[in-house]
Amino acid sequence: MYLMFAIFLLSMVIGTGLYLTRHTWTPHLPNRIQDILYNIPSASTASSAAYSRLPSFLSDVEGGFTSSNFNLSDNITEGDSRSGLDAQGKRDVQRIMRSRGIGFDEARRVMMEGRFKESGIGKDGLPRDPKLVTFGGR
Repeated sequence: MYLMFAIFLLSMVIGTGLYLTRHTWTPHLPNRIQDILYNIPSASTASSAAYSRLPSFLSDVEGGFTSSNFNLSDNITEGDSRSGLDAQGKRDVQRIMRSRGIGFDEARRVMMEGRFKESGIGKDGLPRDPKLVTFGGR
């Protein structure tokens, strides 16, 4: 009886510790496992398939997606209702930060340059279409 209680209590303590520190150890998991963990439906969302909670700026700050140049604390204190960063962007930024050993700002810049390149937009912000005509002082 006491052995089962001790095992139960120990597993609850370990589970709670892992849950509270998940933002520090989940980025070190392989991407495939991260995708599985992010896509697990909770009991509350499984019962109501029409509702899915949007990410918030608070969860972005807890996940380390903030810096002095990309400060989310103002959005939180002002009660900004926008959804924050999208899930795919968060995973891409985390992967870049881990693989290259760079900070959030640099990883976000690298990710956006990659998205621009895929969309045919150069580093100067202009489309790479050879037929492009601009009317400006550049």
